[in-house]
Amino acid sequence: MRARILGVIVAAGLTAACVSPASPDAPDGLARRIVSLDYCADQYVLGLAERSRILALSPDAGEAFSYLRAAADGVPMVRPRAEDVLALRPDLVVRSYGGGPRAQAFFERSGVPVLQIDYASDIAAVRAGVRDAAAGLGVPTRGEALIADMDARIERARAGGSGTRTLYLTLAGVSAGSGTFVHHLIEAAGLGNFDDRSGWRSIPLERLAYEAPDVYAVPSFGATNHENAWTPFRHPVATERVVAGPSLGIDGATTACGAWFLADVVEAFAAGAAGAADAASDAGVAGASRALRP
Repeated sequence: MRARILGVIVAAGLTAACVSPASPDAPDGLARRIVSLDYCADQYVLGLAERSRILALSPDAGEAFSYLRAAADGVPMVRPRAEDVLALRPDLVVRSYGGGPRAQAFFERSGVPVLQIDYASDIAAVRAGVRDAAAGLGVPTRGEALIADMDARIERARAGGSGTRTLYLTLAGVSAGSGTFVHHLIEAAGLGNFDDRSGWRSIPLERLAYEAPDVYAVPSFGATNHENAWTPFRHPVATERVVAGPSLGIDGATTACGAWFLADVVEAFAAGAAGAADAASDAGVAGASRALRP
């Protein structure tokens, strides 16, 4: 097995030598041949590195659940397989989970540095992740600018927060409870989470039969395998409640990977709460008007 792996590496090097010149480290130390192995890593590469430095992205870079999918248009893509990546002769590999759990050690043993993007469980972790990624890509100032913009947008959104109880439901039939990344975003908008259970749980159908949140937030991830499958989201209690609203549609890509664009969904939560409050106010005015009619 070791002999086969060594043969693949050698063959990859010879193939690359025929199609591209050697890529020594740039004088300023910046990586000039960056390869990303998964769509979460794609976001950081696309958002921080100049396009001219990006050698290839993951095959999912253009999918609906990839936030910066438009920016990925026209950029070459590569499968997160060792032989395919090494054949490109990258000078930096960026990954979150792409290539499997042993990918980082393998590429580093092959002489290719790896920038690891760790999962962010809350907003503080996102700040740290953006800062680390920006430093690893040699653009710390750009990272700080993204963090500052994210924080400013969150602060503005939170200023209008009203404690509105929000329930985040997915087509897969689960809701986001306390401790989840989405829960932190709901709180960041100054709202309350209707689901008081911890973690990701099946939609609380029994509770919804007797009680409703102030607003429903339903993310869309484009075409998924949930469209034709039965999940608790398809139960009449859930579907009728969401249709009755008020409900808020969210681009699922904003929460799929923890990054600076989480500000989008925080703003969406705040806007949804404001809309629900306006609807309730209008309903109250209409009810009072009907009561005053002779």
